[in-house]
Amino acid sequence: CAFAGSGVEEAMEDAETTGKAVEGEGGSSRCRSQFSMEFIRNLTDLQELEEVYGRLCAEQREVGSQLEVLINQQSNIENKMTALQRMGPNLQLIEGDAEQLSGMISFTCNLAENVSSKVRQLDLAKNRLYQAIQRADDILDLKFCMDGVQTALRNEDYEQAAAHIHRYLSLDKSVIELSRQGKEGSIIDANLNLLQDAEQRLKVIVAEKFSVATKEGDLPQVERFFKIFPLLGLHEEGLGKFSEYLCQQVANKAEENLLLALGTDLSDRRAAVIFADTLTLLFEGIARIVETHQPIVETYYGPGRLFTLIQHLQVECDRQVDKVVEKFIQQRGYHRKFQQVQNSMMRMSAADKIEPRELDPILAEVALMSARSELYLRFIKRRINSDFEVGDSMASEEVKQEHQKSVDKLLNHCLLSRTMQELIGYYITMEEYFMRETVNKAVTMDTCEKGQLTSSMVDDVFYIVKKCIGRALSSSSIDCLCAMINHSTTILESDFREVLCNKLRMGFPATTFQDFQRGVTSAVNIMQSSLQQGKFDTKGIESTDEAKLSFLVSLNNVEVCSENIMTLKKTLENDCAKLFSQGFGGEQAHAKIDSCLTDLASVSNKFRDLLQEGLGELNTTAVKPQVKPWINVFLSVSHNIEEEEFNDYEANDPWVQQFIINLEQLMAEFKAGLSPVIYDNLTSLMTSLIAIELEKVVLKSTFSRLGGLQFDKELRSLVAYLTTVTTWTIRDKFARLSQMATILNLERVTEILDYWGPNSGPLTWRLTPAEVRQVLALRMDFRSEDIKRLRL
Repeated sequence: CAFAGSGVEEAMEDAETTGKAVEGEGGSSRCRSQFSMEFIRNLTDLQELEEVYGRLCAEQREVGSQLEVLINQQSNIENKMTALQRMGPNLQLIEGDAEQLSGMISFTCNLAENVSSKVRQLDLAKNRLYQAIQRADDILDLKFCMDGVQTALRNEDYEQAAAHIHRYLSLDKSVIELSRQGKEGSIIDANLNLLQDAEQRLKVIVAEKFSVATKEGDLPQVERFFKIFPLLGLHEEGLGKFSEYLCQQVANKAEENLLLALGTDLSDRRAAVIFADTLTLLFEGIARIVETHQPIVETYYGPGRLFTLIQHLQVECDRQVDKVVEKFIQQRGYHRKFQQVQNSMMRMSAADKIEPRELDPILAEVALMSARSELYLRFIKRRINSDFEVGDSMASEEVKQEHQKSVDKLLNHCLLSRTMQELIGYYITMEEYFMRETVNKAVTMDTCEKGQLTSSMVDDVFYIVKKCIGRALSSSSIDCLCAMINHSTTILESDFREVLCNKLRMGFPATTFQDFQRGVTSAVNIMQSSLQQGKFDTKGIESTDEAKLSFLVSLNNVEVCSENIMTLKKTLENDCAKLFSQGFGGEQAHAKIDSCLTDLASVSNKFRDLLQEGLGELNTTAVKPQVKPWINVFLSVSHNIEEEEFNDYEANDPWVQQFIINLEQLMAEFKAGLSPVIYDNLTSLMTSLIAIELEKVVLKSTFSRLGGLQFDKELRSLVAYLTTVTTWTIRDKFARLSQMATILNLERVTEILDYWGPNSGPLTWRLTPAEVRQVLALRMDFRSEDIKRLRL
């Protein structure tokens, strides 16, 4: 134990010495042993000594590895030390330069501090000097104002007196208070008292003089004293008094114009719109006042004050508008006629109906009154906004929004706007009645002149619709325009389309007894239901020729209606674009108009759908019963022929030429009675029918090689003829038949492989492999075994 203890102790000492050495060379605290010599000497237990010894050995190994790392870095460290030694002289130079720079900065800093303190002293002295000068100037101004105002009052030079008072009111009150505390305080108080007395005297004089000038109607004197009010700080009072004067002028002129309107002779050229003209004169008078006096208000009262003047004028405008509209309602019987219209629309009784012609001049006058009102309100809004823009150039966004709200409230809630809205509300109902009744009358009086493709009611109905929508557009009211577009859409879609639909449902005169019986029954049922609804009259069962003409004219009417609706939509789009460019409406108005025009365009599509239904009926009733038997004649003509028969067919065509002649005669009637667009559509339907029916009969026939050649010639002749009678491409419809003709012309069965699959080239086969075999089987000289062996 003693031997072991002494070994541990020596090891501990070595480890401690090594740790200190490493630490002295720049090592960290990790190299120092965690056991002190005192702690180790006090150990007596062998197990503890062994444990400490083990830990010390581990520490020794760690220290040894760190020493090896440091030894390996020795050359690198020596190089760095050498570099540092070389940098020594440069560092000394830098140190000297830095000390010199520091001294210069300190000197500059002290100099700047001294200069800035002197500048602050000068600035303080300058401000005090300015204050002293200002005080002296204010005292002199005060004395000058006192002397000047007294002189001006004695000479009745009120503008000059007001200018002195304005100068006095503009003086800095705090400076005057300081001056009153000085030696001259009593003098300044005396001057102030004199100025205040002069101010009160001048206010009374100006108010009295202004009142006298307004009573005498002396406009130059009125404007003279109106300009003085703002110099005395009486902006609101001046605007109020001047507005009262202007309102009185407006009222006098408006009453005079109304009396002239009431006394207008009925034979006068403007008698039908005399109340609209009276409103126009009122609006023009107010607009002239605003335009004339806006520069005065802006110059002497400042920007933003025009709104106050217009507020007063608008109140008077509302009062005069109410009088004119009241007389209009009385003289024109506006409410009475509206009540008649309502009763007529609710009861649907012919006895109580008001004649639409009676409403026409009243509706025109209301539209004109609305247009003039909208024009006036836009003028007022533009003037107020331009005045606010000058004053709000530096204002906050909240102030700008508040001003805009004030303008909108003034214009949207004034009595003028509410009155026009009420008139337009009645107008919309009466205009709807006018349009519906005149449309019904146009349908009742429908005639078709010889040589015309359409009947009179189409032009009449769309003239009425355009007139009503155009009148609503001329009112400059977006809501009125939208309402009338919607009413027009309803009338065209429901009433007028139903009339045309009923005419088409009567059908084209049938060619067989059963079809004729079915057509008569349908016509009778439609006429009975129409009579019960009271929509239009009928003259009973027409003759066959008249029924044919009626059906064809109805088809033309439907097609023209569809085109007219789209033309009307485009016209309205352009007119509304012009209206919006003039400042009417906003984004919401744009959305309303777009929605209404979209609905109108959808009606055009419904007329197109009706046209397709009518064409389908015509094709089924008139074309198919004729064409199908003519095609079936093909079955009676043998195509299993020899050379002699082929030559005979070439000299005397057995089928296709007569078929073409029959088609020409059939379509001649339709070509004369239908518009080019409808005739093209009908020809297209007929072409599709021929292709389908001819394919059926071909598959029921048998052919020889020469019979296939004959069929190919017949098909080419038929396609060539049909190409000349329509603008549509028909080769696609006869593609299957053309391919069948090609197959029937083959010399042998396997020749089909030269045209099939990868050998087809640009040709796209419309026939399936099964159909190809079926067509090949029509050739009597082709064996079925050869056909079955084909790999298609």
